[in-house]
Amino acid sequence: MRTLKGILSQGLGFIFAICVIFTLLITSVEAVCYYIPGYFEREYEKYDVLSSLPEMTMSEEDGLMKVTEHMMAYLRGDEEELQVEALMDGEMRGFFTDREIAHMEDVRDLFVGAIVLRRAAVAAAAAAVAILALILRSGREVLCALSKGILAATAISAGACGVLGVIFATNFSEAFVTFHHIFFDNDLWILDPRVDMLVNIVPEGFFFDTAARILGLFLGSVLFLCALSIIFLKRRRSAGKALEAEKGKLI
Repeated sequence: MRTLKGILSQGLGFIFAICVIFTLLITSVEAVCYYIPGYFEREYEKYDVLSSLPEMTMSEEDGLMKVTEHMMAYLRGDEEELQVEALMDGEMRGFFTDREIAHMEDVRDLFVGAIVLRRAAVAAAAAAVAILALILRSGREVLCALSKGILAATAISAGACGVLGVIFATNFSEAFVTFHHIFFDNDLWILDPRVDMLVNIVPEGFFFDTAARILGLFLGSVLFLCALSIIFLKRRRSAGKALEAEKGKLI
């Protein structure tokens, strides 16, 4: 019975850790895309994207930043339609082509789906903790099971991040294409820079920078959790040894 309890505890701890790590991954994507002040402006200036567009400004009223803010709101589900009017070559017109709109519908489904899965992961993590509490009936034992699960899941995550980092650094273009083949079942993502403005405002360098930041933020947050787990387990082990030594003195 005690062995079964141990197996259940390890399994639930690992499930908790995987759910938390998945949550951190989606949150890292969201943080880089939405919560870094001035990120898009800096990237646009870095790659001089305005030079590849019809005459346009960076203005938040009718320029590139207005388009960007609307597009990002659309991807998160805060706007119903992607198309937005912008001042280009001295006239107001729709920024996106029909092909771009169709592709971004797929991207939106992917992004919104990831957010839904994150909510499910949070719920599953909470359920794992609740079940552990019922099984172990000790807060310290629950933390121990969760910490061990985090260490195991961190090893897997760190390995995966290492592999992805090597792939990104050596051949990002191929990795970028492979990503699209995996997550999209059509070729709408193949855009023509002569008519499709989207491919001009987010060139490959932008995606490389964004992927690197997401990977760095994700790995950093996972390693932080790992460090907290190690500290807890070491203190628990030290407290156990001190208790055993005290019992030895009493005997």
